[in-house]
Amino acid sequence: MESGWFFYFLRYYFKTRWLGKKTPLLAGFKITHKCNLKCRHCPFWHENLPQMDFKQIQAVLKKLYDMGIRILLIEGGEPFLWRNGQYGLNDVVNEAKKYFFSVGVTTNGTISLDIDSNSLWVSLDGLKETHNHIRGRDIFDQVIQKIEASNHPNLYVNTTINMLNWNEIPDMVRFLKGKVKGVTIQFFYPYEKADPLMLSSDKRVRVLDELIRMKREGWPLTNSFKALDALKSNDWTKRCKDWMIASIEPDGTITTGCYVKNRGQIQCNVCGFSTNTEITLAYELEMESINVGRRVFRYCTG
Repeated sequence: MESGWFFYFLRYYFKTRWLGKKTPLLAGFKITHKCNLKCRHCPFWHENLPQMDFKQIQAVLKKLYDMGIRILLIEGGEPFLWRNGQYGLNDVVNEAKKYFFSVGVTTNGTISLDIDSNSLWVSLDGLKETHNHIRGRDIFDQVIQKIEASNHPNLYVNTTINMLNWNEIPDMVRFLKGKVKGVTIQFFYPYEKADPLMLSSDKRVRVLDELIRMKREGWPLTNSFKALDALKSNDWTKRCKDWMIASIEPDGTITTGCYVKNRGQIQCNVCGFSTNTEITLAYELEMESINVGRRVFRYCTG
């Protein structure tokens, strides 16, 4: 299967770089807007798009494959809340694994971590008091217990850095050592033009400098050095390969391009979506970013 990855990406690179056929490679699928939390930084839990049934999802997965997409991330809302009769999230994951090299899931960790995905991210927003404050419920201990009890082979924590938690992210990374394979970070994005949760540029640089130092010391930070450094000034956004990414809404609407497209105001200078940073650098043949992708998006074995 590793050779399948390699030859597909080789063909993809040739087609997009030299033939100019810009097609997406990675898709984020918001399978539902339903959520059992009301997080301060999330604009999606109060959305109310209808969600698809299993048969409709099957059709969308096939369409994504036909578009050229080979990496799928299932998110929400809270994806474990999606149900259609006898079908649940694991049925969607196993159906998706028929098409894609890698299928990942992002969850708030309050319902289950029992999933057949290739990769699994649990969202954590700081240590106990801060996480509970941002999430609006006393759930930190419950989430950590689920993480520690999980036997998922590729379990990560993802954190969204904002004005409420930026100064304790390094301590959170230290706390998580040995509990997960790694921590991925992104920065809060202001879907409306002004939002007090958005980190100031000087604090953004301070926390990134500290995380880069910690990564050099061996703490479990998954983002590449190149991506962490690029996020300081956001110069990478001038060459962002947003066409490599597609977004799917719960009703099946597919959008290619910036994650914020049709969801809010696009402001590249404050972008903090590190997945876009990493995929742009990988396309520019930065080996560190390529290797991050290979480790995180573990390929399907059958």
